[in-house]
Amino acid sequence: MREMEPVIKLENITKRYGKHTVVDKVNITIEKGHIYGLIGPNGAGKTTIMKILAGLALQDKGEVSFFGSKEALDENRSRMSFMIEAPFLDDTMSARQNMEYLRFVRGIADEKRIDEMLTFVGLDAVGKKPAGKFSLGMKQRLGLAMALLSKPEMMVLDEPVNGLDPEGIVELRQMLKQLCQEEGITIMISSHILPELAELCTDYIIINEGKIVEKLSAEELNSKCRQYIAIKTNNISETATLLEQTLKTTNYKVVEDEEIHLYDMLEELERVSKAITDSGLIITKFVSIGEELENYYLSKVGGSHE
Repeated sequence: MREMEPVIKLENITKRYGKHTVVDKVNITIEKGHIYGLIGPNGAGKTTIMKILAGLALQDKGEVSFFGSKEALDENRSRMSFMIEAPFLDDTMSARQNMEYLRFVRGIADEKRIDEMLTFVGLDAVGKKPAGKFSLGMKQRLGLAMALLSKPEMMVLDEPVNGLDPEGIVELRQMLKQLCQEEGITIMISSHILPELAELCTDYIIINEGKIVEKLSAEELNSKCRQYIAIKTNNISETATLLEQTLKTTNYKVVEDEEIHLYDMLEELERVSKAITDSGLIITKFVSIGEELENYYLSKVGGSHE
C-alpha cells in the first residue's frame, strides 16, 4: 500500500533579508490529520515560514511541496487556508459582511457556510456591529471563521491565541481539536508559549534563530518531561519487588545502570524512602526528576521568555 503523501514538505528552505538569515536550511514534513505546534521565541522565524507557505514571501533556497507536488503551488494553496499575523478585515463591515465578501472573492457557492462558521466560532450574535469595534479576541475568532469558509484540508494559523482570554484559549483548543478529529483538517499553529499548545498538538517543531532545534511527537515530549523518582539501592531486584508488594505499584521501569524510575507517589517521597530503608535496603540514590513542558522548551531555545 502506497504511503500517503505529506500535506506539506519543506526541503532546505532558506530566507534572508539583507545580510540577516531568518530561516536557515529548514526541513519540515507535515502529515495529514495531525496538529503541529511550531514553537519558538519571537523572531525565531515562525511567521516567515508561514508566509512562505502562504505565498506571501519567496524563499531564497530550497523547495516547497504541497500534497506531494512541487508544481501548481498556487492551485494547491486553494485547498488550504492561512491566518498570518492579524486577520485581514474591513473594519467598516460586520462579521457577516466580511464573510460574504470573502465568499464572493473565493467563489464559494455555499452561502449557508457563513452562518455555520460564525456560529462555530461564537460570533453569530454580533449582528451589524462593525469589525472595527471588535475586541482583539473577537477579531481572531472572525479570522478563524474566514479561514474555515472554504472547507480547507489544511490550516496554517500564526499566533491565533493573541487577544484571547483564558476561556477563549480553551474554546479555541476545543474548536481546533474538533476540526482535526471530526473533519480531518490538518493544522499548523505557531506560538512562542508552549503551555498554550501543550493540550492541543500531536506534534511539535521547536525553532530558534531560524533553525529547527527539535521535532518530536506529543508522546515523545511528554516522556522527556515526565516526572519520576530516580531510585538506586544495593539490590534493585528486591527494590522492585518491594514497590509492587509493599507500595502496591507497578508504575515504574528499570533503566540502565540498575536504576528505577518510579512514576507514582511523587508527593510521597518520605513514605517511599521509609519503605525502602525499613526493608533493610540501602539507598544510594533517591531524587525527584522531571521538567515542566515550558522549562523543556526554554532549555532548547535558551534564556527565558516573556
